[in-house]
Amino acid sequence: MKTVPNVTHVKLIEDQFMNYVYIVECSDGTLYTGWTVDIQKRLEQHNRGTGAKYTRSRYPVTLRYWEGHGSKEEALKRECAIKKLSRKGKLILCESSEEKEVKGF
Repeated sequence: MKTVPNVTHVKLIEDQFMNYVYIVECSDGTLYTGWTVDIQKRLEQHNRGTGAKYTRSRYPVTLRYWEGHGSKEEALKRECAIKKLSRKGKLILCESSEEKEVKGF
């Protein structure tokens, strides 16, 4: 499976957004959705086993999707909405992100 975007790409636009919602795929194939102000640091935490309780026994994780928001409140609302999606809905979201990345967006 493709992973998008890479963490370097996220860092390039970090000045534009302060709050991120993300989806990672765990080593067992499950998806985890969260929010953070620093994606790179959060991914490192997940992959050390010191991130969310859910991912502690399921690392390494791979970033599958992310989006930036201007406020914590916006990010938390979006995180909640994504968590309500079915697995299929989350995968469609991830795939749409991959298509955008390939097209250079």
